[in-house]
Amino acid sequence: MPLIVIGLTGSVLVFEDELQSWLDPAPKAVGTGPERSLAEIVAAARAAAPGLVPTLVTFPQAVGDAATVRLAEPARRPGPGGITVFVDPATLAILGIEHPGDSLLRKIFLLHANLLRQDRSGRDIVGWFGVAMCVLGVSGLVLWWPARRQWRQAFTIRKDARGAALLRQIHGAVGIWSLTVFLLVSFSGVWLAFPQSFNAVASSWLGLRDLRPGMGAGLAKPQAGMAPLDADGAAALAAASEPGAQLRSLTLPLRPDQAFRAVLRRSQDGASALPIIAFVDPWQRRVVELRDPKDYSFGERLVASMHAIHDGSGFGWLWRALVFLSGLLPAIFAVSGISMWLMKRRLRRRRLAPAWAPGE
Repeated sequence: MPLIVIGLTGSVLVFEDELQSWLDPAPKAVGTGPERSLAEIVAAARAAAPGLVPTLVTFPQAVGDAATVRLAEPARRPGPGGITVFVDPATLAILGIEHPGDSLLRKIFLLHANLLRQDRSGRDIVGWFGVAMCVLGVSGLVLWWPARRQWRQAFTIRKDARGAALLRQIHGAVGIWSLTVFLLVSFSGVWLAFPQSFNAVASSWLGLRDLRPGMGAGLAKPQAGMAPLDADGAAALAAASEPGAQLRSLTLPLRPDQAFRAVLRRSQDGASALPIIAFVDPWQRRVVELRDPKDYSFGERLVASMHAIHDGSGFGWLWRALVFLSGLLPAIFAVSGISMWLMKRRLRRRRLAPAWAPGE
């Protein structure tokens, strides 16, 4: 049952953005005129949510889009949680306040990734279920492996098959045709559940950089008697670091020794392309690290794409459809596998039942 739940919720989350737009569309900005400064937008959001601190600003990407500011409790670590405030970038009007944790899709995500637990233990449990899926996939390949001269039949379902034979062929044919996608999605899920362990192995054995958001940029060093760079200055430096790229979001430092983290995308890149990441030191007032996917090695690009591989957001609609279908496989395998087991069990009981005649 846990594998079925994880699989089905994963299929739903493949279309999370579309479902979110349908169930709870973001409010639209109606103001006209130039955009206000980032500091003003953040200040407007803070005034709407006293006691919370801003952690992330997402910039409007098209006319009518609102700027969004994510705010959280001061003691909370970076990550999911808090609230999202929608701000009109021209008038600074508050268009809406969203509590992501209350939405249905957020609950589905927490069930898929954390089994609805709020601590790390839920993610670890899901990770080990992912390991179980990988084991089932590999062991299923061993059990499916056909005898000589039966390879063609092993990939198909016979029209005249009935009962347990039909279920066996469905189980085997669906499994072998989907095995590669199933293992890729399962393994990427395990990687995402245990990122520290896998990235440490990739770094020490393969020499790959750890490209997670909080890794590699180093700590900023506060300077006595100097005021740190504000968010507008950091956004300007990040945008200037890659001319022609569009600034998508800016993560604000929660401590004096943290850098700003800006996400940019080139206009010619598709929606599934890896973003450019710029780290801006507020004390040195410069971009201290620029992560451009065009400079990644093959291994680094693969590691950076784990989320896209797992949730279907990368590599186009075909991959997205395959990831969606892969989430249905645990349910298909469970139904066909349990049905075969019940049929064999029933047949075995009939064979072992003692013969008797009426009146004896």
